[in-house]
Amino acid sequence: VMVWLRRCTHYLFIVVVAANSTLLTINAGDYIFYTDWAWTSFVVFSISQTLMLVVGATYYLTFTGVPGTATYYALIMTVYTWIAKGAWFALGYPYDFIVTPVWLPSAMLLDLAYWATKKNKHSLILFGGVLCGMSLPLFNMVNLITVADPLETAFKYPRPTLPPYMTPIEPQVGKFNNSPVALGAGAGAVLACTFAALGCKLNTWTYRWMAA
Repeated sequence: VMVWLRRCTHYLFIVVVAANSTLLTINAGDYIFYTDWAWTSFVVFSISQTLMLVVGATYYLTFTGVPGTATYYALIMTVYTWIAKGAWFALGYPYDFIVTPVWLPSAMLLDLAYWATKKNKHSLILFGGVLCGMSLPLFNMVNLITVADPLETAFKYPRPTLPPYMTPIEPQVGKFNNSPVALGAGAGAVLACTFAALGCKLNTWTYRWMAA
């Protein structure tokens, strides 16, 4: 009975975490709408995607103990997102910027760190977290480059303009400290480690709840 109870709890966790991860990342492409605040939005969305991916993928990976399940989890997130965005697309919402499966290669790095260190959880947290956090903004920028032109989208889907006091100062493009990829990767590398640790801890808690 306890085995089945644990399995059911595990599958419930996967559905809940994957669904919530998808909901929290589903608008991750919307930085192309904020033409004035695009870089700021890009950094924030990159970090949110990294953390939502890493916590669920690490949980799933450590629960099964099978390298490859982190990538499988990223695939679940991707498919969920395609379905949800597909529904919005049917209502006339732009679809092109979410089609790129940006989570998959970062999840592969989590799997690689776990496999290469012979299933060492601490290495997964440290190396996998850093790799995932640093890589996702890079893949996310590829996503941004390959989608429709942001200005074209902005004209196609107009929004009210910002009031003068909200209008941002133009960023000095080219400087490292103003690079959205560098900022997202730096913050993501630190934060993803803590979320990878949380994913491992969720796994431990699941066993403890079921053993009670």
